[in-house]
Amino acid sequence: MQSMVILISGRGSNMQALLEAGLPVAAVISNNPAAEGLAFSRAHGIPTHAIDHRAFSGREAFDSALAEIIDTYQPDLVALAGFMRILSESFVNHYQGRLINIHPSLLPAFSGLDTHVRALQEGVKIHGCTVHFVTPKLDHGPIIIQAAVPVLADDTPATLAARVLAQEHRIYPQAANWFLQGQLTLAENRVETGIACDGQKVLYSPGITS
Repeated sequence: MQSMVILISGRGSNMQALLEAGLPVAAVISNNPAAEGLAFSRAHGIPTHAIDHRAFSGREAFDSALAEIIDTYQPDLVALAGFMRILSESFVNHYQGRLINIHPSLLPAFSGLDTHVRALQEGVKIHGCTVHFVTPKLDHGPIIIQAAVPVLADDTPATLAARVLAQEHRIYPQAANWFLQGQLTLAENRVETGIACDGQKVLYSPGITS
């Protein structure tokens, strides 16, 4: 049976969306022992682990310990859901092709932090979120699906973030489900989905949804 492990650092609202979608989650792991999302996971009967990154000498040591826990579950997919750690290249390569992330911007625009503040500062008219495969280059992996929202004249970073977050909760379960159903094809920097139709495979690019 296909399964996934989710990594979180805080309240894990995207983790909640994945759980509420009924996806087969084997475990939830956090680098923050005080993460609110751990209690939510336990309440839903999901095994949880807290591994404090501050207890390790460096990124590689933490990532090695994290991978050891993940691998006990032998997941098909590892989903970053508000996991606020930059992962080492060795960790990313270990899960190549089965490590995904959701980012609060329409990548490749506004990679990194403070995406909503920067979007407003730049005066963009369309903003959104992206689910993508994770590669060693931060926020530059192949794009699976995106959702766009309009930027309103009276938007603040908080109001814009709330509208984008609602779309994150919609597209992350969709992307994870595509992966677990074997409907994603990754070729170089392009992702396509294959949907069975009358016994034949139809490929299309998910693109942007609204």
